Amino acid sequence: MKLTPIFKLLSDETRLRVILLISREELCVCELCGILNEPQPKISKILSKLRDMDLVSDQRKDKFVFYMIKDNNKLLNHTIQFILNNMDAYPNILEDQSRLKHKEQYIDKCALEALRDIS
Repeated sequence: MKLTPIFKLLSDETRLRVILLISREELCVCELCGILNEPQPKISKILSKLRDMDLVSDQRKDKFVFYMIKDNNKLLNHTIQFILNNMDAYPNILEDQSRLKHKEQYIDKCALEALRDIS
């Protein structure tokens, strides 16, 4: 993969934040929406773009699809690691990592909404 698409991808703050979160652990769309306080269509579009670029893997578990960064792109993985090692310079990223510790609340909320939609 060329350099330009990777750096273009990382140039958007929300895309960068999604990438950093799913580089740490697999997350579903509703967890990402909750952690980032962003609407579902925006997060889904970002994940679709990442999938099209073959940078994420996804796995269905029950009603949820979980996403994780693939380790097939050395440039992306080294860049992610550099940013995570220097998080102090990025307050939004620090906040995201803090909210990641409480991710269960977002998937629980999503599951409750899905149950309401069924009834």
